[in-house]
Amino acid sequence: MSTIFADPSTLTPEQLEDGTIFAPRFDAQGLITAVAQDESGRVLMVAQMNAEALRLTIETGEVHYYSRSRGKLWKKGETSGEVQKLIKLATDCDQDVLLVFVEQTGRGAACHTGRKSCFYRVLKDGALRDTGEPRLFDPKTVYAQ
Repeated sequence: MSTIFADPSTLTPEQLEDGTIFAPRFDAQGLITAVAQDESGRVLMVAQMNAEALRLTIETGEVHYYSRSRGKLWKKGETSGEVQKLIKLATDCDQDVLLVFVEQTGRGAACHTGRKSCFYRVLKDGALRDTGEPRLFDPKTVYAQ
């Protein structure tokens, strides 16, 4: 465990829920859910962090995540230029979810599809409907390799 945060197994439920010790509760895979939100309150994305991603986020002020699909750490915006600057970090009552308030830089797209938010579709009449949110960049061009 990092020196930036404590081991939750050393704390009582009262210390976890009402205390001042930051002790994120990572799951069995070593991950914690992180909800990224901009200053307006809009949810931009939901991802996972491992201890290293959380430590780097706190130390650098730039948000890092852990990609389950790629099995590796990633700095948000490293390829696309859509870096997330950390404004504030909050945790829920039992410290098993993080709320990451960010300034979305670059063109303003948090989603790898080029949109501001990953939540650009809504369920209507049993099907997903696009909200019409424009792409701020072309992912085929940005991620071409």
